Amino acid sequence: MNRNCLRNQDKTEVVHDWFRSFAPVFITFSVAIGFITRIILLFVPPTVVGFTVAEWAKIFLLGFVNDIAFSVLALAPALLIHATLNDAKYRKPLSVIIGAALLAFTVYSFLPSNIFTEYGSVVPAIARSLSALLLCGFCLRLFIPGIRKGWCKVGLLLTMGLYILLMIVNAVSECVFWNEFGLRYNFIAVDYLVYTNEVFGNIMESYPVIPMFLGVLLVAVIICWKLFRNKAFGNAGNGGAIPFLATFVIYALLFMGSFFWLRFSYRNLQSGNNYATELQCNGCWNFLEAYSSSTLEYDRFYQMLPADEASALKLALCNQVTEPSYSVTEPVEVTGQDGSAVTSADSVTVANSNGTQIIRDTVPAIKKNIVVIAVESLSADFLSAYGNEDGITPNLDTLIEKSLVFDNLYAAGNRSVRGLEALTLCLPPSAGESLIKRPGNTGLFSTGTVLRANGYTTSFIYGGDSYFDNMRTYFSGNGFEIIDKTSYPKEDITFANIWGTCDEDSYRVALKEFDKKAESGTPFHAIIFTISNHRPYTFPEGKITYDGEIKSRSAAVKYTDFTIGQFLAQASRKPWFANTVFVIVADHCASSAGKTSIPVDKYHIPAIVYSPGFIRPRRVEKLCSQIDLMPTVFSLLHFSYDSKFYGQDILAPEYNQRAFMATYQDLGYYSDDVLTILSPVRRVQQFDVTLTEPWHHTETPKVAQADSLVKEAQAFYQTVNLSPLAKE
Repeated sequence: MNRNCLRNQDKTEVVHDWFRSFAPVFITFSVAIGFITRIILLFVPPTVVGFTVAEWAKIFLLGFVNDIAFSVLALAPALLIHATLNDAKYRKPLSVIIGAALLAFTVYSFLPSNIFTEYGSVVPAIARSLSALLLCGFCLRLFIPGIRKGWCKVGLLLTMGLYILLMIVNAVSECVFWNEFGLRYNFIAVDYLVYTNEVFGNIMESYPVIPMFLGVLLVAVIICWKLFRNKAFGNAGNGGAIPFLATFVIYALLFMGSFFWLRFSYRNLQSGNNYATELQCNGCWNFLEAYSSSTLEYDRFYQMLPADEASALKLALCNQVTEPSYSVTEPVEVTGQDGSAVTSADSVTVANSNGTQIIRDTVPAIKKNIVVIAVESLSADFLSAYGNEDGITPNLDTLIEKSLVFDNLYAAGNRSVRGLEALTLCLPPSAGESLIKRPGNTGLFSTGTVLRANGYTTSFIYGGDSYFDNMRTYFSGNGFEIIDKTSYPKEDITFANIWGTCDEDSYRVALKEFDKKAESGTPFHAIIFTISNHRPYTFPEGKITYDGEIKSRSAAVKYTDFTIGQFLAQASRKPWFANTVFVIVADHCASSAGKTSIPVDKYHIPAIVYSPGFIRPRRVEKLCSQIDLMPTVFSLLHFSYDSKFYGQDILAPEYNQRAFMATYQDLGYYSDDVLTILSPVRRVQQFDVTLTEPWHHTETPKVAQADSLVKEAQAFYQTVNLSPLAKE
């Protein structure tokens, strides 16, 4: 009995001697990797701004402390793994309990429907393989005691190697993520994990993943072997180990201290320079914070107004005035169904009733088809009209001269679901996750509601699989027919990457659908959501000429422009073309990275309304939002309806010029040359926005807060986040 106890004690000492040695080596290596990563991120795009001395100090000093703190947290699995290496778990009844648990987990992983199958791609296979490996390994060690010692040594070596490999892989991944988004990990990274097939496929098609991984693996193996040979992780049998209880208590205290420090640092030690704020953070902790805040309780995290004041101010700002009604007096030239000139002067009355706008037009509705092309990642600065000198959008540049164009329109967010939400629900962005991805998002009052009430059919056409980002549930649940890659005729698919078919294929399918709908004599509305301007930037060969790297954003933009021009040319030969309004708008910009968390320039998108012979070409310079685009189109068509939209008719004289733009947590309100940002922990920032050159602005912290604009921002975001979703 005494010998057995001594053997178990020695084994426990060996384990904890290993952990004592492993912990400082891991922390040192982790901090070194973090330092090197920051250096790289500091001097690669999109980091293009300078830093003050104080910001430099915070980047490296806070970064150093944050990396140490996260390294302490990351040691938890190592402690738990190696604390269980003694033989106690192989004795009854513990062995039976562990064996049964592993067997149950293995059986569960092989079930046709489980939590792993929801993630798709290789995740179920990994879960099944891991569960089977754990079960078999435990059984072998249980029934063949002689292999336990060697198994432990291999396990220690593999654990060391896995830690080192993951640190290096994470550093490379952070560099890639920074290059794409100008941020450390945020909820975009969390969100993408749900769609492993598309995301991993996108990565595989965009980067030389296999050579990169093999290189990283080789480096990790060399480092691990060197450390192991040099006994950097301790020498079994030397004794002097701290007893397990003391080790656990000390680590638990360090763990809690690190946890609370990271939360405090992330939420309170922000810099006025967003790049500096991101660089001083630990990327992995950012990921965990984002994971825990996909939805935010607005009343807990944001500064608020009294409910009555917020509601009244929102009504006034949405032209929902308390007076009985107002009339539109600004003429907007269009051509009526009979070819005669029609203006909106004195034709529209707007009244408020219980938060609903009652819009009545004395001119009969003009029921033209409405085709919205939501273009993936089309920043305004890709177009020559907004300063681009590369000539990559010749078709759009020409189209601008023939269209009603809103030159000063801004995207509501930096994700596709935010753009689609703005175009269909016409609401400011919600805090946390988009409404499209939330439960209870069906049967909402949307643009489709208005159009179907006017006799329209409504459809959503997408070259990818609409399950992505919950688009299928959202659009089908709100009355839209879904036409996506899964329903495209095989003969219409000529090129596809991991995201879906090329834009030409989507337009080909759309033309056929419109031909069928036109034959029925029923007006139709369709949203065509494009794909080709998304990484990996691949598209059919021979369609465009481009001097630079063909697999690049600029080349993809040129191809996107080519397909839009081709689609409109083909549509112009259709009998339904003259009776159609085309709306071309981006879902969001190509990048949202900037010195502030919401750089105004990075939300500027083109918005073009094209209907030759119907809508007079015109450039509108009013500041406006993506949520206003469809209500403006409805006004041009003289629709009468009861509106629950926050979006307004841009062309109305009473229109309140403002724009909404948001990340997952930061809610921006741009009005009167001031950007107001509402953030969690009831934080409010304001920036003076100054035009420095055509279509380019600078943002400087506002010295004296403009309280009236803060209240306006609060009124909009508070009401949209706390009010029940408007149902049809």
